[in-house]
Amino acid sequence: MRSSSLCVLLSLAVAAHCDPQSETTVQDENFAESYLKNFFNLTEESGSASRRGISPVSKKLSEMQRFYGLQITGTLDTDTIAMMKKPRCGVPDGNIARFSTFGGNLKWEKNSLTFRIENYTPDMSRSEVDDSIEKALQVWARVTPLRFTRIYSGTADIMISFGSQSHGDYYPFDGRDGTLAHAFAPSNGIGGDAHFDEDENFTFRSNGGYVLFMVAAHEFGHSLGLSHSDDPGALMYPVYTYRNPETFVLPRDDVNGIQSLYGPNTEKDPSVAEPPPPTTPDACDSTMVLDAVTTLRGEMFFFKDSFFWRSYPQSSMPQQSLITSFWPSAPVNIDAAFESRQSDRIFFFKGRKVYAFSGYRPERGYPKKLTRFGFPRNVRKIDAALYDVHSGKTLFFVDNNYYSYDNARRSMDQGFPKRIDQTFSGLNKVTAAFQYRGFTYLYSGPYMFEYDLKSGRLYRVLRNSYFLRCTKY
Repeated sequence: MRSSSLCVLLSLAVAAHCDPQSETTVQDENFAESYLKNFFNLTEESGSASRRGISPVSKKLSEMQRFYGLQITGTLDTDTIAMMKKPRCGVPDGNIARFSTFGGNLKWEKNSLTFRIENYTPDMSRSEVDDSIEKALQVWARVTPLRFTRIYSGTADIMISFGSQSHGDYYPFDGRDGTLAHAFAPSNGIGGDAHFDEDENFTFRSNGGYVLFMVAAHEFGHSLGLSHSDDPGALMYPVYTYRNPETFVLPRDDVNGIQSLYGPNTEKDPSVAEPPPPTTPDACDSTMVLDAVTTLRGEMFFFKDSFFWRSYPQSSMPQQSLITSFWPSAPVNIDAAFESRQSDRIFFFKGRKVYAFSGYRPERGYPKKLTRFGFPRNVRKIDAALYDVHSGKTLFFVDNNYYSYDNARRSMDQGFPKRIDQTFSGLNKVTAAFQYRGFTYLYSGPYMFEYDLKSGRLYRVLRNSYFLRCTKY
């Protein structure tokens, strides 16, 4: 039975939040209560706790917000409920750390493991399922001494099955979306087994559903002894994010985690060059050079490699996410970005292509070529872009020059390009740019220059951390 006292506490946690934009329904509150019970160990012992003036719901909400890099309010705001509703793994988020293990020495005491696919999803062909499962296991074999052998009858170390709702393990699935799959830590019996929710639409490579390879690779991390990570770039991050299976490389956080249990792969051929494990950028890195900075609907966005940070005006804690978690069709390692407030669009630039999104929805007809903005054909990429709200012009920075684009006439202004140092004293190279509260901010490496665009006056030279706060300390 549901606990009425928990519902009351959750309602109080919602009411305590003074953000006028935060609107939650009774359904949201019930959903949040269930979410905190399932994934953050919210218990029924709320009566005695509330009498001591400590709300267990607020405590668990704060715990969840800290894990996901949200603003820590201890209240059920719109960003928190939105994160709760994202598709995810069904294993609880008990340990809050970068890579983490289940504890209690839960690992396989052998390096040769068997797996068996008990049944198939009708969403994909049998060969596509086989390929997805085998490649997902190889993600882990590639960096460890573990080796996986398929068997077709009997009990394997890792039993793999598709089922819906109640499927025989006392952890029923919840229908479409929500929980996609779950797996059990190494042990006897059900230990190591991985179950996938048949009510989901699993796909081989398409982003039209949930890519089975990505879901399975995550679950097999649990099957081998890893718990969840709070690194948003890690495979073991609990929320599903689309990534291209053809180019996927196991991130450094996951490599560190699995090798802490089993050690490295000592049989790897050193003559075969492999891409290094990607590392999640750190906002506390004072030497970091951002790829792009822009605003979007009142928020600030900072891009680096495959990631971006969102910074809210009312919060000092930026939220880090993978670019593809918000814009699945967007490129990564972008060159520049800017917001057009006239059209309510955000533009991404990568090489000679331009991508456009209305909020997070891709615009039809994109990507387009750079020449759409009137660039000469010898411009292979741009370094930075910003939209000037006063003139309605967009400035594009290319090498030591910059261009001015007239958005109303949809053409480049005459007399451009100009040298950057002609207009902006002290600068000859711009790596990122944006406007905020009437000032223009131009980045050059890890430094940021604050200008008044009308007068060209330089006011201050700042570090990246002025807007992109380090929250580690």
